[in-house]
Amino acid sequence: MVANQYADRMTIAEWRERERTSDVRHEFIDGCVYAMAGGSRAHSRIATNVTSLLDAALGDGPCIAYNSDLATRVSETRYTYADVVVSCSACDQATLNESEVVEPRLVLEVLSDSSEYKDRGRKWDDYRKCPSLQEYVLIGTKYQRVEVYRRTVEGWGLFQFYGPDDELELASVSARFPVSALYRRTDVPKTPPE
Repeated sequence: MVANQYADRMTIAEWRERERTSDVRHEFIDGCVYAMAGGSRAHSRIATNVTSLLDAALGDGPCIAYNSDLATRVSETRYTYADVVVSCSACDQATLNESEVVEPRLVLEVLSDSSEYKDRGRKWDDYRKCPSLQEYVLIGTKYQRVEVYRRTVEGWGLFQFYGPDDELELASVSARFPVSALYRRTDVPKTPPE
């Protein structure tokens, strides 16, 4: 998804109020508000597949997968919308009154032509600074490719690539499933186009 900036600045409280009544989601970055645009059917399907796979893998344990309806608090002044986010914190359990994940452990973004630059740039810079985040996952849509970045004791040094015949491991939440399952019922090719 791509974002368009609003000219006006606002406080977090004003942004939260706007989000409660708006049909369009807006990211909040240091007082600036960005309207989020939609994605393709394949993008939506991949995000749905990921959420379903994670929900099944996590079961009734402490971790919960959320879709892009919830904002993710990255810092005190930055709130984004990830395609899928998982939290294992008691403060992020499903309630009727809360609309933000405050302690994300795992963030997954489905890449598109309009979002890839931001997902690999500003959002990734912000996510790396989020103390609760343990893994950041980028899911390709040009062909079946998944990149996983993991936090280690030395920092964000661990990177792993997964292809269509691999089993994706999400160590931060002890989940595993075939990469091909992420792309179920889409036309995303297995290999890069010639």
